[in-house]
Amino acid sequence: MIKNYYYFKGKGAKTLISEIPAKGWKKITVNDFLKRLKETGSRTRKSGSGRPSTVRTVLNISAVNDRVFSQEDAPQTHRTTRQIVGETGIYRSSVVRIIQDELHLKCIKKSYAQELTEANCITRLSHTKKLLSKFPESAVDFIYFTDEKVFTVALPVNLQNDCVYMLCGMKKRHIADDHLLCTRPKFSKSVMVSVAVSKLGCTELIFVEPVVKVDSAYY
Repeated sequence: MIKNYYYFKGKGAKTLISEIPAKGWKKITVNDFLKRLKETGSRTRKSGSGRPSTVRTVLNISAVNDRVFSQEDAPQTHRTTRQIVGETGIYRSSVVRIIQDELHLKCIKKSYAQELTEANCITRLSHTKKLLSKFPESAVDFIYFTDEKVFTVALPVNLQNDCVYMLCGMKKRHIADDHLLCTRPKFSKSVMVSVAVSKLGCTELIFVEPVVKVDSAYY
């Protein structure tokens, strides 16, 4: 708006402020903007202007970069944000900005999986080859592997985060039992879900009916 008023109407800072009082502009701010506009023809700051960066330096960026990634040929050796703060002495907010703005990285969550040793891999490969040798190649695509998982209705409780506050001077025995106890039924309701996977893909989720024994006939 200031740029248009200056170029097309030739308005100065004092006139701009008086004609558009709702903006609440300061005279020194408008004059600084017009001065930059006259010198560079743009409203962007000059390169190198503004407060110099004292934390996001090349040295600190390199230190964070060395720690945020796992070392070569050494997986799981990366550092968390809190560990980087402890080792480098850089504020946590600056570490986060370096990771996001300077290194252009984003955080993703890990997935839990069964750990496989070298012996496990060799055994699985041997058993797989034996299994495939029993079937013709045309039947391999139609071999399904199934598994079941039981989901309970009772929600998990984290007692470390589930707290109750009371006034100073009160005793724990003064709090009602229903506020202190996390109860759950002895036989919680549950549902069993089954799925099958093959080379062609996977089936839809199959919800097993309650009180049903999963045997060959049910399959």
